[in-house]
Amino acid sequence: MNRKNINNFDLNLMKVFLAIWEVRSISVAGERLGLTQPAVSHSLRRLRERFDDPLFLRSGHRMLPTDVAERLYEPFNRAIQIISHTVLDSNEFRPAESDRTFTIAMSDISEFYCLPLMLSYLEKAAPAVRIKSIQLEAHTVGAALRSGQVDLALGYLPDLVKPDYISTFVLEDWFICLVRASHPMAGKLLTQEAFSQLTFVEVAVHATGYKMVDALLTQLGVRRSTAVRLEHFTNVPEIVRYSQFAAIFPHSASQKINATGAFALLNIPFDLPSIDVQLHIHSNFRNDAGLRWMQQAITWIFSTMEKKEKAAGV
Repeated sequence: MNRKNINNFDLNLMKVFLAIWEVRSISVAGERLGLTQPAVSHSLRRLRERFDDPLFLRSGHRMLPTDVAERLYEPFNRAIQIISHTVLDSNEFRPAESDRTFTIAMSDISEFYCLPLMLSYLEKAAPAVRIKSIQLEAHTVGAALRSGQVDLALGYLPDLVKPDYISTFVLEDWFICLVRASHPMAGKLLTQEAFSQLTFVEVAVHATGYKMVDALLTQLGVRRSTAVRLEHFTNVPEIVRYSQFAAIFPHSASQKINATGAFALLNIPFDLPSIDVQLHIHSNFRNDAGLRWMQQAITWIFSTMEKKEKAAGV
């Protein structure tokens, strides 16, 4: 680009470039940026004209970067970071006055379990603050946090390690076997043999904790019969409630759905690790007062909730 082109360059094009780079998809990039697919395609076309290169080429369902795109990624990413740091360092955050929208990556079970608590707190402490929840994708969330497209990520994400990510522990969770209260195994000790004889509701989720447990059971050679495969965790309880099927389900969420005693929570008879649920931000934004406040607020919410549950004997 010549000097005139540099002076007229739209910085938003860098955000589009980085979004496509991270998710390898025009449509998904649009969802991340809150833009329509035609708008992202138009921005990509402008970038291609600027650099006289296709930048991303379709390969199956993915958009793969060209050599020129490979060279552009690092300076574009660094430029966005510098701009973000400059803006954030000059701003104070007053939660009671702010109308900021925070984008948080979380699974559907995290939405079910955590989001009501968060919104209840914000309604009093920061009534104009808004939350935008997006699907937690373990393989892309790190890049999305780094670029600022996602502000925080909530979940079991062992790949997000220091010093690149600032992580705060919020909850120790584990998986149990969920059956309805009238199930033949309700109130009994679930043995390995009995576990293998159950018929399960399977969940095709991106949740890393569930995937880890599923992989460990497979490694142990545990045989499981599956009746139905779902896309979302939150649909599981209603199917279990009206059937003899079982489900591997997070203990935290099972406590919430079992307020009326409609289910039996059975310990899985295998040596499985617990799940440390953490709240993550990228170190690029360590000076963002708003993110620090939100991270501390959510951590406090979970800490207070845990104390209440212990006091109630849950």
